[in-house]
Amino acid sequence: MSTDNKGLKASFKSMDTEETLDIYFNRPIGYVWALFFQRLNVHPNVVTILSIFLGVAAGIMFYYPDLKHTLAGIFLLMWANHYDSCDGQLARLTGKKTRWGRMLDGFAGDIWFFTIYFCISLRLMDQPLPFGIGAGEGLTWGWTIWVLAIFSGTVCHSKQCTLADYYRNIHLYFLKGKAGSELDNFKQQRALLHSLPWKGNFWWKIFLYFYGNYTRSQEQMTPAFQRFYAWVQQTYGDEIPASLREEFRSLSLPLMKYANILTFNTRAIALYISLLIGMPYLYLFFEIVVMTSLFVYMRHRHEAFCAWLYAKYAGQ
Repeated sequence: MSTDNKGLKASFKSMDTEETLDIYFNRPIGYVWALFFQRLNVHPNVVTILSIFLGVAAGIMFYYPDLKHTLAGIFLLMWANHYDSCDGQLARLTGKKTRWGRMLDGFAGDIWFFTIYFCISLRLMDQPLPFGIGAGEGLTWGWTIWVLAIFSGTVCHSKQCTLADYYRNIHLYFLKGKAGSELDNFKQQRALLHSLPWKGNFWWKIFLYFYGNYTRSQEQMTPAFQRFYAWVQQTYGDEIPASLREEFRSLSLPLMKYANILTFNTRAIALYISLLIGMPYLYLFFEIVVMTSLFVYMRHRHEAFCAWLYAKYAGQ
């Protein structure tokens, strides 16, 4: 194996949680960018900020219905995603991993898609309804497209990505231990928030407040896991027996494909197709119907095996 391939694999979080498209396309390109920025001594957070500008520019391109702007937007969003891959790889290569970076990374994706939803809604609101609905009456999407986009983005997209990110970090925790995961909890985040004075920590405390809310939403969606995890922590702390770690991994691993689908690549492909065929509203329906169905299935499976593990071990 070449040195470059070894370096590329070392920049992955784990092969369990990497998606095929990432392994063979996004991660190699992100790794090249990571090596480039490493030579320039650029901090990973700077790369994340650059990805925000690229993602916002992509969303603006999607406002225009012509093919030229659509292709430009797709290129910019792919570029933003490569930088999103790059910042994590660069952080692992350089050891410059910070909680600021983790929070900024999640914030970047939110800004991309907020811009995309906004520009798509602005583009469609004066357009006729699809499939000839209300054609004789001259009906347009109007305010309904904004309602659809808000529901798709805040209720569906946000919860899907939040839970998928949590499940991947849970998997990494049982696979690689505390050092190999970014598994956080609400209680710790609130304790840290309240322990810091406002003076000199204003923006950090703001970030901690919203990040704490993010971790709380993850915990609220996973009651069976929370009960099992609390028992694990009380019984073993972070020194979990290898047999239990492997058992959890074997049950969690089949669900990682759903966690990956619910993050970026599948979502982006659906978005690109809907834009290329001139029907961007289809992306919103895809997110609401298809992705939500996968979300419900993944959550049910994960909660079920966590409840089974709890009954098996804590019930003894």
